Order: sequence, then C-alpha cells, then structure tokens
Amino acid sequence: MEPKTPVKSRATLEDVALDAQVSLATADRVVNKRPGVRPATVARVDAAVRRLGYRPDPSAARLARARARQVVFLLPAGNNRFVELLRDQIEANTEWMRDQRIESGVLPVNVFNPGELAKAVLAQEGRCDAVVVMALDHPVVRSAIDQLTQAGTVVITLVSDVPSSTRQHYVGIDNTAAGRTAATLVGRFVGRGPATVAVVLGSLSLRDHAERYFGFNQVMAQEHPHLNVLPPVEGQDDAARNEVLATQLLAAHPELAAIYSVGAGNAGICQALRAAGRDQHTVFVGHELTAVSRAELLNGTMDAVINQDAGHEIRSALRLALAQWSREPVIADQERIRIDIYLKDNLP
Repeated sequence: MEPKTPVKSRATLEDVALDAQVSLATADRVVNKRPGVRPATVARVDAAVRRLGYRPDPSAARLARARARQVVFLLPAGNNRFVELLRDQIEANTEWMRDQRIESGVLPVNVFNPGELAKAVLAQEGRCDAVVVMALDHPVVRSAIDQLTQAGTVVITLVSDVPSSTRQHYVGIDNTAAGRTAATLVGRFVGRGPATVAVVLGSLSLRDHAERYFGFNQVMAQEHPHLNVLPPVEGQDDAARNEVLATQLLAAHPELAAIYSVGAGNAGICQALRAAGRDQHTVFVGHELTAVSRAELLNGTMDAVINQDAGHEIRSALRLALAQWSREPVIADQERIRIDIYLKDNLP
C-alpha cells in the first residue's frame, strides 16, 4: 500500500510573517489593511500571502471577537406581505446568527419617502456594523449610503438596488428579466387579438419596480404590439390603494384583458376583480408567493406569480456581510437569486 500524501494544513498568519520576514503584528496590519506600514513591507507581505495561499480563518476571527456584530434591516413599513416573509426569515435565522456572533434588528421605514429613508440610513452610523436596506434609488438616499460606507459600515441593498452608490452588494433578482418574464406570460395568456393591459406598481422611484416595468414594456413592444399597455398607476404597495386603482381601471375599461402588478398589494387588486365580476376573465400576473397570492392562484383570480426566495435573500445578505468583514471570497453562484414562476399547478 502506498503511503498517504499528508494533507497540507491551512497557512496561518504566523506562516505569512515568517515567510515575509516581518513581525506577526506587522503581518496583521498589512492583511487587515491598516495604515502605518512601509510600501516595500506591504508588498513583501502581500507576496507571501499569495505564495502561501493564505486566507483568514473566519471562524477563529468570530470566536476572537469580544462583541457580536450588529446588523440592522431597514424594511418598508406597512402591511407588505412579502416584507412579512422577509421578517419571518430573519427570525428563522436567529440561531444561525447567534452561532456567527451576529445580532440583528428590523427597523420599519417609509421607503417611498427618500428623505425619511435617507435619515434612517444615516442614523445607523456608529450604531451597527452592517445595514441591509430595501432602497429607493434617489440622490439623497444614494448620498446617505455613500456616507455610511465611508464611515466603515457595510451596506447591502435588498430587493431594490442603488447601483451608483458605494453599497458593497445587492441581493435580489434581475428585475428587468422579471418584467420581461411577466410580459411573456401576459402575452401568452391573452392571445393574439387586440386587447388592453393595465400595469399597477408601487412607485417608479423604486428601482426594482422601474426595472420590471422597463423589461415588461420591452417585450410588449417587440413581441406583442397588438396589446395596448395603459400608462402605469402607482399604489405604493398598499392593498387598499391598489383596490381603488384597479376598480377605476376596470370601470374605465370593462373588457380589460390583463393586469400586471409590479409590486405588492395584490389582495386589493383581487378584491376589485371579484367586485367587477372579472376575476375569472381578466389575466392577472403578479409578484411574490405569499399566503394571499397562493390562495388567489388556487381560486383562479391570479394566473401566475413571479417569485424570489425570501429565505435565500436573507441568508445571502448575512453571508455577504460576513464575507465583507472577514474578507473571505464570495461564491457568486451561491448568492445568485433565481426567478421562480408559479402557477396553480406547480405550487410548492
């Protein structure tokens, strides 16, 4: 029997210091990007890191910390059903967070008001280590995120992005692709004859809603020019407002062929469809598999739901925060959020 090849142990910071011929304290300063080390010494330590394949041990670093990391989730206030799913998933991951020495809190905020959201973001400076925010793409929000990251706080946008900010990561689906998917579904369900389609969204100020609407219009113009898409109406993800808006649309267009709901508040649209006797006639495609949308798929009021996994998103946001603190590499495939399509026939 041939002798087994010994398993090479993980390189330590002590190995790096020895290889670079510097003190352990100097190696630590270079690896953790702290100032006060001469450029030539930094280059020598960096070369040793590459040569030895050194990576910090995140579990050891977590055990060595005297305090837990603080993560604050800034989520929309109100009765958004999908936000409730996100809150449930934060709670479900409490034990895992405890093992990782993370403590979390949820702060409800009016994400449709840029001033209020920016104020809530800035208020976290010095109070926490990471902010996970469902963001509004607005100059004052962008500035607040930039100020927070400049102060050393990790910022991760969730569901709705602010890509021109200095946030470290975005967690969510490709919203333009989601809007294109919705258009394909609506076009297939409605058919080839001339018809009218309505769009209800939360706000075009939310980047996820704007991107979905953009993708929807792309496919409608290119592949379904026979369908007349009405100007969008904004209900701020509120079920009561959406019910009023849908009621007005149905009164103005009694033969309305389809409704695409870009955001939340689908319960109100379903109620309006039933009141108008159109719940089994008007095609309805929306987002997020909640208890309400599941029931409406089963009873035929909704025809399709485009979903993003709330549990995956919360776990991904937490993993990305950990990676940012520990400087561990991010596995892109693990953090990619998929677009799921549910009909009544394939509900999980």
